Amino acid sequence: MQTESTQQPPPSSSRWPRIGALLYDPFVWVAELAGMRRNRRALLAQASGRILEIGAGTGLNLAHYPEQLHELVLVEPEPAMRERLTRRIRRAGRQAAVVDAAAEALPFADGSFDTVVCTLVLCTVSAPDRALGEIGRVLRPDGRLLFIEHVRADSPTLAYVQDRLLEPWRRFACGCRCNRATVELMRACGFQVDARRSSWHAMPPIVRPLMSGRATYEGEIHA
Repeated sequence: MQTESTQQPPPSSSRWPRIGALLYDPFVWVAELAGMRRNRRALLAQASGRILEIGAGTGLNLAHYPEQLHELVLVEPEPAMRERLTRRIRRAGRQAAVVDAAAEALPFADGSFDTVVCTLVLCTVSAPDRALGEIGRVLRPDGRLLFIEHVRADSPTLAYVQDRLLEPWRRFACGCRCNRATVELMRACGFQVDARRSSWHAMPPIVRPLMSGRATYEGEIHA
């Protein structure tokens, strides 16, 4: 059975989120070369229209979006990550709006995006059900959620290790819950999900199980 801490991650005023933003790209660099960069490219080739990325971080997805987009909006609530994201946008010479907002309270109108993108994000949000409800709300009726998320392991042994290491990993990884059953949660929140299992190569085993794919929102939008 999945267990999940109700404690909050270290406050953003502490030094650790700034250090985490500085170290994030080097920490995942080998994993990017080992397949994650290819996974991002394949996923984001499907993005179209007006696009919203949730938790854009340092901007590792930026290079993989199609050149011709109607609009790209990048949401990132952590100031240190947002600084690095803004610099990467300038270096890339791309047009994108950066918005300071949490996934649980998106400042956009209902049905305003054709595509929402989440990569390695839903593990970190404190209220993933609310975040998924917000994603469903801002998607147009025929819109798609594109995602790559590390998830709770199928292996009972690895799932047990994820549960045991949840709290130390959460503190190290700025709120990441390594044992979150994200795809099951998507379905429970009203999404029709088409996903495949893969592996986040060259990363610690507790975050190696991946699910990636697309989802459409079939739930009810409450005003």
